[in-house]
Amino acid sequence: MKIIFAGTPEFALPALTALIHSSHELIAVYTQPDKPAGRGLRLAESPVKTFALQHHLPLYQPASLRQDAVIAEITRLTPDVIVVAAYGLLVPSVILALPRFGCINIHPSLLPRWRGAAPIERTIEAGDTLSGVTIMQMDAGLDTGPILLQRSYELTQTETASMLYDALSRFGATLLVEAIDLLAAGKMIARTQDGAYATYAKKLDKLEAHLDWSKSAIELERMIRAFNPWPIAFTIFQGEPLRIGQASVMQGNASSLPGTIVSVSKAGIEVATGQGVLQILTVQLPGRRMITVADFYNANRDWLKAGMQFD
Repeated sequence: MKIIFAGTPEFALPALTALIHSSHELIAVYTQPDKPAGRGLRLAESPVKTFALQHHLPLYQPASLRQDAVIAEITRLTPDVIVVAAYGLLVPSVILALPRFGCINIHPSLLPRWRGAAPIERTIEAGDTLSGVTIMQMDAGLDTGPILLQRSYELTQTETASMLYDALSRFGATLLVEAIDLLAAGKMIARTQDGAYATYAKKLDKLEAHLDWSKSAIELERMIRAFNPWPIAFTIFQGEPLRIGQASVMQGNASSLPGTIVSVSKAGIEVATGQGVLQILTVQLPGRRMITVADFYNANRDWLKAGMQFD
């Protein structure tokens, strides 16, 4: 099989690595153009570009796949299949139809659950105990194409988006090669998604990460894990944002108003919520690194007291 690979972030790297070591031929890599990043807004290359350059792979970075020149370019390459893994650019219908086996996508959820931009984060935020990877035949819809292969993954109670991201990227790489082997052998049996069970994973917004203490401790703890590593859950404390990297749900309830600190110690900062108590375990002040509450307590024990309020 002659394969074009299209991907951008680190999530795509295990799949790209797996294709290099497969029996198939990787004829081109597509990734998004370099973008400004960091305080200096210098142009930064994507993880996929860095990898492709290191491995001397033919690399393309069009701003859009709709351009006539790009369509002609892909047509000349005559791929048997195009693999898409978190590419970030729309693949138009004309390109979907170009390869002999079309375009296939690695999607980090058990479709039709969590179609859309942020399936990993929404999985954790919703409290799902099961996730997985779907290898899907792409069509003109949003993650609506036929399912080629799926593999489930059971979440731990402490799973963060970062952890799930890494696990599913590895799962996806293995499943991708299996799917391509089946396609090449003519043994793939696709199945249609049941749209009645579809849910939508909307794109993350930084404002979502501002914790609403009227929610339950269980909901808040899930949000903290879902928004790690980005955008990182935060609260306002003493007029400044305080990021929260890790927390746990405590037994029992508190009579204090939501957002009130009910207990402070090296073990954690316990906060009243709309239902239950949340124990904060790691925090980050603006311009600082994430630290344990024990370190935060030791540095601020003279004034950090129960009864203070998070907003």
